Order: sequence, then C-alpha cells, then structure tokens
Amino acid sequence: MEMEQTIIYAFDIFGTLIFAITGAVKGVRCKLDILGVVVFACTVGCGGGMLRDVLIGATPVAALTNSSYIIVCVLVGLAVFFLAPTFVGRWRTILFCDALGLGVFTALGVAKGAMYGIGPVGQLLCGVFSAVGGGVIRDIMSRSVPSVLTSDFYATASLIGGVIYLLLERTSLGLLGKFLACTFLVLAIRLIAIKFKFHLPVAETALPVDDYLTMHRP
Repeated sequence: MEMEQTIIYAFDIFGTLIFAITGAVKGVRCKLDILGVVVFACTVGCGGGMLRDVLIGATPVAALTNSSYIIVCVLVGLAVFFLAPTFVGRWRTILFCDALGLGVFTALGVAKGAMYGIGPVGQLLCGVFSAVGGGVIRDIMSRSVPSVLTSDFYATASLIGGVIYLLLERTSLGLLGKFLACTFLVLAIRLIAIKFKFHLPVAETALPVDDYLTMHRP
C-alpha cells in the first residue's frame, strides 16, 4: 500500500508539473502579467486534482495539505514567464506536454477514485475531472469556450484511457503498469487526433452559430 501511494504521489507531482507548463504558456499567450501567468500555472496544475478531491471527499485537498504542488506550479510559472520566447515558440512541444499530462491525470484520477471505494463510473469520472478540470477553469478565466468541448479528442481520449484502466484493474497487472498503459494510450490517441485532425461530430445549423446568436440576442 505504501508503494502504491508513492507511485501515485510521483505521478501526481509529474502531472502537476506538466500541466503547470501548459497553464503558464496559456497565460503568456494571453499577455498576462507575472502574477497572472503564475495563477494560470497553479490553476491548470492543481485545479483538476482539487476538483476531484472535493468530489470524492478527500479533504482537505492534496494541494492544500502538501505544499509541493503549489511550489512546483509557482516555480514553473516563473520559469515560463522569464523564458517566454523559448516556451511559447515550441508549440508542438507544449501540445505533447498537454497530451502527456492528460494521460497522467486520467490514470491518477481513476486510481484515486478506486482508493476511496468509488464504483467504476465514479472512478471514470474522477479520471476525466482530474484531466480536464484545470483546463476548463483556465479557459473560463480567459473568457474562451473550454477546449475540452471543442478540441480534437481531448475529453474523449481521457474517457477511453479511463475505460482501459478500469479493464486493466481486472487483470494481475501492477499499479505502475496500469498507470503507464493508460498514460501512453491517452497520449497516443491525443497526438493521432491532432495530427489527422480527428474530431467528434458537430451539429449543423441553418446559419453559422455566431450569426444565429447575433440574430437572437436580446
């Protein structure tokens, strides 16, 4: 049990680091000041995990009881701010990091849900909330439609990875093996979707959505 907790903690810190980078880069691209960039790093790095912990009753949430999470996010935010040209110019690398973080937090969320005795559906939702929660909060703060609702196979990749993790729980595969399998599956699905521009169907309307909203605005 102690080994499992160590593995989960290690993946949690790693995922927090990866997502903090993507959050900080978003802050730089939105031309926020240094505090705004750090806030975005903390929001994306810790937001999903905090949402998950609140929903499953793991309170006080990990990010508030262990200072490592916030410290990692703050340091990453500062590093990205001062090295902005280096980070922001490497957009493909950022997309890769985001996809990797998506896989890590999906596996982490499902595993933590299982630790708290939640059923399969609840575990799956824990994985998705962990993976996309911080990004949703970030997008709302930046006044844009959450990318989870529009991006190519973002939440879908997390859902598929979560289902695979649940299936692997029925095997003799160890915790680390399940983490790696789920993480790299989500990573692969996300990167393939980006490369080939796969996306879920979008409802067709007689008018473009923007025109429809303009015509029916009070």
